[in-house]
Amino acid sequence: MGLRHMMLLNPSQIKKIRRGEEENVSLTIDLSYTSIISNYKIIIYGVFMKQILSLFLLTCAVYANHTFEPSETCKSCHPTIYKEFKSTQHAKASIFEDEIHAAVWKKHPKNTKLESYACAKCHTPAASNLDALVTKHNGVVPDANNSTQREGISCAYCHRIESIKHDWMMNINVVSKEEKSYFGSLKEHIESPFHKIKTDSAHFNSGNVCIGCHSHKKNKFDMNVCSTNIKHELDGSNCVSCHMPKVKGSVSNLNETKEHTFHGFPGTHSHQDMLSQYVGIELKESAAKFDVIIDNKSSHALSLHPMRVMQVRAKVIRDGKTVALENKNFARVIGADGKPTPPWLAKEVVKDTAVKGNEKRV
Repeated sequence: MGLRHMMLLNPSQIKKIRRGEEENVSLTIDLSYTSIISNYKIIIYGVFMKQILSLFLLTCAVYANHTFEPSETCKSCHPTIYKEFKSTQHAKASIFEDEIHAAVWKKHPKNTKLESYACAKCHTPAASNLDALVTKHNGVVPDANNSTQREGISCAYCHRIESIKHDWMMNINVVSKEEKSYFGSLKEHIESPFHKIKTDSAHFNSGNVCIGCHSHKKNKFDMNVCSTNIKHELDGSNCVSCHMPKVKGSVSNLNETKEHTFHGFPGTHSHQDMLSQYVGIELKESAAKFDVIIDNKSSHALSLHPMRVMQVRAKVIRDGKTVALENKNFARVIGADGKPTPPWLAKEVVKDTAVKGNEKRV
């Protein structure tokens, strides 16, 4: 049986694998991602990863107030990069833009008790009143009329990450106090008339600037709710090399370049085709059956967060008739006493079928 290379695409896109010896029979395999919310036995299925950002995956290191330039300002000089960024979950991370995050926060005890909006430090780090939002019992709640709270993970916030503090519960981003000074990795550049450009950051140059947010998150029970757990078996691989590849187009309209670092952040929610080289599907045939083999060539699991589920769907089409085969789910489920719970109540891994980094799974 011949097999075409199977790319990891958007859920609506399907690659067909056809039998060479029988033209009227085809096997279709659809590899897609779904999100679930588990809230005290309430489970919502069927929301694809277009509108989900890991609830506890992004962390803001600075809980004090800072002033950040709005991302809209960057558009005038970096139109291509800005357009890419606006389509991402970073840009949609706030409670007003991310429906999944809003649904989970609605069930969070800190919300029901009006203690604080603890998620602001992760989902709205550029908020002008961040300190008040995360402080308990002061009556400050998310405000849709505050533009800085709708900003999500802004351009200025990421490019002002000065260093990363490693901590047992979660890593912490230390943000530079220089409001008009930004870190980057483009060594050859002209000086901007609007801000300083620093290229001496070890974190930006190594591609590890992301681990301040995308490393790990533990709850009060010392339970590792989510972890990237990167395995560096891929030569020269890091977060940026895979999720921010070089693409055609200029970095800025002030300094024309042939290519720039992609800021659309390909992942389970968008631009999955850009990660196709890291995920393969093989088909192994025997006399009585066939096996679908998922080859994860990346350095971490395919589904990192307990709200994410990867599903393989297969169907056989013969003489115009379709027979759907049993779906197979891959996920890491956390909970307590053998049952799924929200992340803040989890004490154990109930089930883990996620395809790990550099693993082949039948």
